[in-house]
Amino acid sequence: MSEVNRGSRIGGWSRFVTARPRLSLLVAMVITALAVVAGSGVGDRMGSGGWEDPAASSTYATRALEREFPASQPNLLLLVDAGAKGVDDPAVTAEAERLTERLAAEEGVIGVGSYWQTRAPALRAEDGGEALIAARIVGTEKEAGETLERVAPEFRGAQGPVEVSVGGPVAVRHEMQAIIQEDLLRAELIALPVTLVLLVMVFGSAIAALLPLGIGIVAILGTNAVLRGITEITDVSVFAQNLTTALGLGLAVDYALFIVRRFREELAEGAQVRDAVGTTLRTAGRTVLFSALTVAVSLAAMMVFPQYFLRSFAYAGIAVVLLAAAAALILLPAALMLLGHRVNFLDLRRLFRRKKPTPGDGIASGVRSAETEGSGGGWGRTATLVMRRAPLFAVATATGLVLLGLPFLGVKFGTADHRQLPSGAEARVVQEDIRGGFPGSPGGGLEVLGEGGATPAEYADYRDRVAALPDVERVDGPVVSGDHAYFTVLPRGEAVGQDAQRLVGELRAEPAAFDTSVTGTAAVLVDSKDAIADRLPLAVGIIVVVTLLLIFLLTGSVLIPIQAVALNALSLTAMFGAVVWVFQDGNLSGLLGFTSTGDIETTLPVLMFCVAFGLSMDYGVFLISRIKEEYDRSGDHEHAVVFGLRRTGGLITAAAVILAVVMVAIGTSRVTNTKMLGLGIALAVVMDAMVVRSLLVPAVMKLTGKATWWAPRPLRRFHERFGVSEGGSHPAVGTNGGKGADGANGADGAVSGAGERDKVGV
Repeated sequence: MSEVNRGSRIGGWSRFVTARPRLSLLVAMVITALAVVAGSGVGDRMGSGGWEDPAASSTYATRALEREFPASQPNLLLLVDAGAKGVDDPAVTAEAERLTERLAAEEGVIGVGSYWQTRAPALRAEDGGEALIAARIVGTEKEAGETLERVAPEFRGAQGPVEVSVGGPVAVRHEMQAIIQEDLLRAELIALPVTLVLLVMVFGSAIAALLPLGIGIVAILGTNAVLRGITEITDVSVFAQNLTTALGLGLAVDYALFIVRRFREELAEGAQVRDAVGTTLRTAGRTVLFSALTVAVSLAAMMVFPQYFLRSFAYAGIAVVLLAAAAALILLPAALMLLGHRVNFLDLRRLFRRKKPTPGDGIASGVRSAETEGSGGGWGRTATLVMRRAPLFAVATATGLVLLGLPFLGVKFGTADHRQLPSGAEARVVQEDIRGGFPGSPGGGLEVLGEGGATPAEYADYRDRVAALPDVERVDGPVVSGDHAYFTVLPRGEAVGQDAQRLVGELRAEPAAFDTSVTGTAAVLVDSKDAIADRLPLAVGIIVVVTLLLIFLLTGSVLIPIQAVALNALSLTAMFGAVVWVFQDGNLSGLLGFTSTGDIETTLPVLMFCVAFGLSMDYGVFLISRIKEEYDRSGDHEHAVVFGLRRTGGLITAAAVILAVVMVAIGTSRVTNTKMLGLGIALAVVMDAMVVRSLLVPAVMKLTGKATWWAPRPLRRFHERFGVSEGGSHPAVGTNGGKGADGANGADGAVSGAGERDKVGV
């Protein structure tokens, strides 16, 4: 049965999508308009924290201290600069006391204290020119941000004889949130026009180029509406908006490239528009569905972690992936039904041509001749060369990727702090002044909460034993209130360094006559690392098992899913190596404009793995599905690999380049973690598309030969019942001993028709 005849047998889904294309688009426009309204202001409702484990001992201690000893957990610091007069000048003292009283009278602010009240050395700069007023803003992150916005302008700037700057954790989070939203808008303004230009180059048609952009916008706006709803139920990180933009545009481009190219191919073969849409949905549509499921599973795995920072990316990622796929499988076919052959109109590249282009196989090639495709083209020649020297390419490529990943062996995990902000940000300037000019690094200590009550002698005994620990610089306290007390323990060295993290364990192991729990920056980091280590095997297991199952359902092979997972993981080594070499070790920090902290925020590698693995599998599904379709048709293993790379090489490269542009635009952020996320994933997708898919996959598939398609009989029967493939035809498996060139069960037909079927590409 010919492709055209099969295309006329449009199934229920195709009939549903194509029956009322105008109505489908109208409904989509209405829903999108509602999403704009529903998602408005979503960024203002998001938080900029979420790195802590809500069930951890440190989180319990933090909440208990906030309840029982509000002054022990200041999150707002007013840095009072007295200049040459010094903080003990009478006029400065009088003004500082007025500021302290005004701050204590503000609604939502508790636990106000200052150097001028306590004369505590830790609240006075060593040079005597600056001192601190400390307080705590209560409420959720959103409520605290609103309070800060109301309070900060009243205190910031010149106040009589002093100059006041606003800092503290709540100011750092609020400024980070504002900067991320500004940077995201700038990234969108960069990425959208550049993406449109690249799409015109890829499709050779302004009409076709607008389709993926429209799908991406629908997915982004829809996801913002979903996130706005989720913020009513739970906390969502503002960083998730970056993933929404990147995946919304990136996956829309991926799916639209695959569907539009297949549609144009069917038209070029003479199919009617409705038949072409039906065949496209039955083939490329299935691949898009499987691809979306694999990406969604990778992102959904972050749901197993307790930190809402990671869970937020799962919320955003699942929503944007499913919405992008839905738009590609519903709206795009409706648009193609209305456009028909006009999808090829407005070839803007002609404006820059001096002569008629030579048929080619590059990223920007349009309609190609059957002769060029039949001869293999650039991607076909690459696949042929790689398979001819398969052992060399496999070993060299794998070795190179492993070497690029070696710096990750020296990774050090830390926590995000004020150094994530650009150097001129007020909250960072305040924290840097405190860090460098105040004794004992205020706010950098560990707090030990004591519960159950004890005698003064028991408290004193505990304090003396803690002070004797080798990693302790000083112990302050106890501060007692009823059956509760707390000690402040200052560690030697950095507040979140290895010594401080080791001290957390020592404090928790130290016996006491009362119940103890430890909090502070280092304690939160230790608990966060433990939570991730505890849940990571489950997350990886979910990704691997579900991915293996999905790829098996698509291919019916046992080996291909294993290859896909292994090669995908290998493609991420360059990203992880670069993250450590650049962001931890500080190489290129001047060029990229960030401050290296000497460590990597604990949750970032998990996030980057899930996102990059999903995107890499996205490209892998595109390539594997086309190889599988051709293998089912021809039964020739090597020909199918060459054919698959020839037909998808340019498409995958184009999609990767466009997604990399979007991620690099996000990587221009002034917040270090966002910069790391954008640039790291951009590197991962480029390496996957241009190295792994182009070199390693064909080399490995050549080496595995006929075993590539093997499956035991029970699994083969399972696949025959439940599996699908991109091709609309039945697998070309002969029961009379027919074999392909590789010895596997093959088609009765030869591959002589490949040239006629291989006319159009992106």
